[in-house]
Amino acid sequence: MSAPRTEDGVPHRRERLSVPPGEARRDENWPGANEAKKEKLRRNSLQRRARAQGFELRHSDNGYSLLDPARKRVDDRNDLTLAEVESCLKRS
Repeated sequence: MSAPRTEDGVPHRRERLSVPPGEARRDENWPGANEAKKEKLRRNSLQRRARAQGFELRHSDNGYSLLDPARKRVDDRNDLTLAEVESCLKRS
């Protein structure tokens, strides 16, 4: 807690809440952020590879799907994981 200060004649003070014992500060606790960033980079890389081969990578609630130039799903699936997408791109 800092001492009361005045700006423009209005007294006020700022208080900081203390962190509970054994707990990290909220602004430093980002669970899963690294994994999410890693997945995003992998997805973007696979999307670029797919475009280079003439495919389109799409995402839905079920998972990923690859569309060929005729807009047909590769392997007729829309529930691929990123590992399966990578495998499909290697086969093509």
